[in-house]
Amino acid sequence: MKPTKGFAWLLLLLIGSAGIAQQPAAQTKEGRLANVSLAFTNSQSAMPFGSFSKLFTGNYHPGFEASTGLFWKIKRKHDWLQSFSLGYSYHRWVQHSIVIYTELGYRYKLPAGFSVEARLGGGYMRAIVATEVFSDGVEDGKQYSKITSGRSQGIASLSFGINKKMEKLFGSMLFLHYQQRIQTPFIQSYVPLLPYNIIKIGVAVPLRSKH
Repeated sequence: MKPTKGFAWLLLLLIGSAGIAQQPAAQTKEGRLANVSLAFTNSQSAMPFGSFSKLFTGNYHPGFEASTGLFWKIKRKHDWLQSFSLGYSYHRWVQHSIVIYTELGYRYKLPAGFSVEARLGGGYMRAIVATEVFSDGVEDGKQYSKITSGRSQGIASLSFGINKKMEKLFGSMLFLHYQQRIQTPFIQSYVPLLPYNIIKIGVAVPLRSKH
């Protein structure tokens, strides 16, 4: 399957998954978890804002991200929100990445169910090298032991997005988000910061009230 077709099939799958809900959406309340989301991601290591078009046409470093979130303030035209995310991505020849992070954001509501938003956040990354790495010493009588456990890293993120609420799909929301992410320390001696450009395509499904 070609990568571009893979994007299309995944987006259709995400849209279809919104149909599992069988009850009307509950009214969102401030300070309570409001939704869960699933997104397909593609990332490239590049300077910030340096490769947006290449995220669709260049090399593919796939991943996925599951999130939940809440609203701190809900107004007629705008919201203040927070998200909590767990994600995985694979950068060929470089690393497998597992991230846990949170973002605070502002969303402005547009006509016809559209909205735009910006978020700022940070969190933790476990970076596991994608090629074999060996130590240069002696351990348990064996030289050049293999290192596979990975490294702890910090991340900072800045995200921008456009959303479309689908009332006929039980209040679900389709989204396209563009994220700038900084990983540190990548290689502390000479590459302390590794920037990533990331595109996310997914769907958010509202949580249901028990009442």
